[in-house]
Amino acid sequence: MVWNISFAGCGFRSIYHIGAMSCVQERAPRLIQGASKICGASSGCLVAVALTVGIPVGESGSERVHDSLLERLPEDAHLKASGKLCVSLTRVADGKNVLVSEFDSRDELIQVLTCSCFFPVYCGFTPPSYRGVVSKRPINDLSSLAVSRNTITVAPFSGESDICPREGTFNFFEVHYGNVSIQVNTGNVHRICTSFLPTTLQKLAEICRNGYMDALRFLRENGEIHHSFLPEMNQVRP
Repeated sequence: MVWNISFAGCGFRSIYHIGAMSCVQERAPRLIQGASKICGASSGCLVAVALTVGIPVGESGSERVHDSLLERLPEDAHLKASGKLCVSLTRVADGKNVLVSEFDSRDELIQVLTCSCFFPVYCGFTPPSYRGVVSKRPINDLSSLAVSRNTITVAPFSGESDICPREGTFNFFEVHYGNVSIQVNTGNVHRICTSFLPTTLQKLAEICRNGYMDALRFLRENGEIHHSFLPEMNQVRP
């Protein structure tokens, strides 16, 4: 069986992805090791590249994306990433989604990741470019992989993603952003509004723990772990 893993863009809430993948690495590492493609849009691509090239996921999130990647990516990162990492970009010229999975050099890999993480105004006013094509903030559209049922989707917004929060409040309706399903409810309104606002270490730790616990539930429900032990919340650390 072939499967992929896909991470939605989510600003500072990418710490949710880190918590989720910490759980998967600890309890079902084969899901990461055996994945055919590891995909990401915006901040989600940083977690994707960390898993692909072997950087500890806790070191993959940073406000200073370019400097952080220069420090942490190994010299052969582009060789490890080519064919496995899939990064979502959006062309400014026509607004079309572009998926990049081949990288000629480490510098080109960094360039692609920087383009994917660019958010207009918040990150500046001049979009970076990749191979001469200007890219803007990506849409979370990885549907061209045509792997719907065989892709493990991860998003910090409640909806139909495989690993995501489960909302207890009433959902008015659901919207789709690219291939990410997001329920319209009070919890998600708060999550989206605070995705690009710096927050406290305590709040980041809470988001990370939530990612861990949601991933643990996913693994249990899909038979990847069979015991009933659930770690106490204060035992799960970012």
